[in-house]
Amino acid sequence: MTRSLPLPLQPRIKIWFESGGEYAFGFGLCEILKAVREQGSIKIAAESIGRSYRHVWGRIKDAEAILGRPLVQTRVGGKSEQRSELTEEASQLLESFLTLRESMKRELEREFAAAFTKK
Repeated sequence: MTRSLPLPLQPRIKIWFESGGEYAFGFGLCEILKAVREQGSIKIAAESIGRSYRHVWGRIKDAEAILGRPLVQTRVGGKSEQRSELTEEASQLLESFLTLRESMKRELEREFAAAFTKK
């Protein structure tokens, strides 16, 4: 006989990376970098996620200082157009974080189902 937990619960997980004991990268910065990658502009990225330019710029600069490397490059194009792009390292960090997060979510859901389903 199988018995499920009678409460409407869903497991959640939060992960982040630290460097030298300091917060370096997590879901918030992940969302910022995804927006910069998609929008090509820090200003438009900030607007798209409902944050101020100053907040987004500050989070990027704080992470760059902790990691000791740039995450975003700004290039000036023709007619004074600026374009912001993720560095190769930032792209790799972002993709690795997203992959790890999805893997951990799947494992958490599997363990949750095993723990709360009685046979």
